[in-house]
Amino acid sequence: MKKFTETMNAVVEKLVEPQSCKDLLREYNEGAPLPSGKALEEIIELARSIFFPGYYGNPTVNAGTLRYHLGVNIERLYTLLIEQIQAGLSFADYRNVSAYAAYNKQTIYKELHRMATTRAEAFIEKLPEIRRVLATDVKAAYDGDPAAKSFGEIISCYPIIKVLTIYRMAHELWMLDVPLIPRMLTELAHSETGVDIHPGAQIGEYFTIDHGTGVVIGETCIIGNNVKLYQGVTLGAKSFPLDADGNPIKGILRHPILEDDVIVYSNASILGRITIGKGAVIGGNVCITHDVEAGTTITQK
Repeated sequence: MKKFTETMNAVVEKLVEPQSCKDLLREYNEGAPLPSGKALEEIIELARSIFFPGYYGNPTVNAGTLRYHLGVNIERLYTLLIEQIQAGLSFADYRNVSAYAAYNKQTIYKELHRMATTRAEAFIEKLPEIRRVLATDVKAAYDGDPAAKSFGEIISCYPIIKVLTIYRMAHELWMLDVPLIPRMLTELAHSETGVDIHPGAQIGEYFTIDHGTGVVIGETCIIGNNVKLYQGVTLGAKSFPLDADGNPIKGILRHPILEDDVIVYSNASILGRITIGKGAVIGGNVCITHDVEAGTTITQK
């Protein structure tokens, strides 16, 4: 036991060295908590119950009680969003922004709360539009799969609807300049479904992914309407340039554009800032690094 204690103390000393902790330690700051994974999971479940009442949330909801259930769930969603958006803003270290330099800590937190409330209200206003677009995704999944028996089956079972519900929420938060929270949401979707969609990607209406597992859609992708992907598709980036210090250059447009009515079959990789023209069909197991004209079909030789 004595030998283990000596070993443990030596290990602890190495782990607390400043160089060992560099960039890996986030020191506690009262009033600025980390976002909560459990709270974000509740946000997802609340959103699903709002978009698809009866399929998620309280199963006894009906036309007569729908208004009540929606009101309760939206109020709870709003409260959680304020808390988590404020945590995201704190995590992004807005305290160091020059505009807050002269403020004391209490004033900073009050301002962060105001910013979080404004963003949460703006998000709540987007709920009807998010549901309208999700309805087009449900139809696309149903129309695109002869095995599907009903819209209810699509909503209850299909991973594409689970991931798109989260992605379309996360994208709206991304557009509202909410730090961290959108990425955490889409990583929860990634863990649940195996589909990795960056919240910054722009995806049009009537979008679907058949099966879903292994699909990757990068941050600067632009996807039009009526696009269908199959499992294992990557819409990714090629090697990107480095700055003078050897660090990757951030913020460049590095992912593909898929115009309307494109189909991409399983395990295809489309890489770089290229355009796949309207109505093009990309066959399975190919790698595309150049523009593809509208209406073109590309398959393995």
